[in-house]
Amino acid sequence: MSTRPRIRFDESRRCNACVWSERKRTLDWSEREKQLQQLIDKHRSRSSGFDCLVPVSGGKDGSYVSHTLKTRYGLRPLTLTVTPALALELGNHNLQRFIESGFDHLQVNPNPEVMRRFNRHGFIELGFPYYGWLTAIQSAVVRIAVNMGISLVFYGEEGETEYGGTSELEDNPIYDVSYMKRIYLEGGLERVMIATGVSESQSYFFTFPTIDQLAGSGLELTHWSYFENWDPYRNYLVAKEFCGLKEAETNSPGTFNNFAQNDQALYALHTHLMYLKFGFGRATQDAGIEIRRGAMTREQAVNLVRLYDGAFPEEFVNVYLDYYRLSRPEFDAVLDRHANQELFAKRDGIWEPLFSVQ
Repeated sequence: MSTRPRIRFDESRRCNACVWSERKRTLDWSEREKQLQQLIDKHRSRSSGFDCLVPVSGGKDGSYVSHTLKTRYGLRPLTLTVTPALALELGNHNLQRFIESGFDHLQVNPNPEVMRRFNRHGFIELGFPYYGWLTAIQSAVVRIAVNMGISLVFYGEEGETEYGGTSELEDNPIYDVSYMKRIYLEGGLERVMIATGVSESQSYFFTFPTIDQLAGSGLELTHWSYFENWDPYRNYLVAKEFCGLKEAETNSPGTFNNFAQNDQALYALHTHLMYLKFGFGRATQDAGIEIRRGAMTREQAVNLVRLYDGAFPEEFVNVYLDYYRLSRPEFDAVLDRHANQELFAKRDGIWEPLFSVQ
């Protein structure tokens, strides 16, 4: 969708996610595998310590990356989970099964009241319902790596390149904290901290190490998708076979699949707000992935988008009201505030699209 932040289109009206998907078919992945091996050799621990750090939730992508690093490259990764605010039972089950499949693991539980204040501000002011957790999965991961002397961090896919956004990392495997703040946190971390009144003593896992600490650590951040053709469905199959991943019994809210983003309740609200702000929801996002990987036709995708996109996660609404400490009218007013009135009109209390998916 042209409304996706930072997306670009070429002269043939192809978005950069589709251009990248075509390029991947002819890319010399063997050359990138050599770059990966050089990076691994540079950071491999010469002692009994950990070779790298991998953020995981127990889902398909972190599980796949961790399993591949361990079994294909002989590394000892430290895996790390930053606990989300409204964790789901299935997510907790999958995380435990992942750990039991043979990984060293740390779980960070940032101050829950600070997390709630960050998330509440993100929801009300930014239309970003888990801004606090998104901050912590960047900042806490970096802090743990620096504190433990681990100089290499592997995240999963680089979403900007894979799904349409800035192409800064398309041919660059390494990025830094400034990129995290500018792109993933949309340059708003300092403003959110001021607005929420969070003190320095409370915000340890929501802030990054100092410039001097980072410089002295030799830390390098990278995404696995730079080195290997990223395929979420392959990741799911590997995680299911080797790491104990279990799917949901029914499709996830707002989409047609059941094997992704099953760790927290706030993701469904995030994708609903994405729909209200930009006119595309989780089904559009997932269908685009399936089209680009060659597993679905555009016609099939259009039908699924019409069926699922924009569905409101009513099953979680009381949980949201309790967590954000809002009444239902106050909660609905936040959704109204962020709804894009160039794309939607409210009729009988429901935001209906002014566009059709063709």
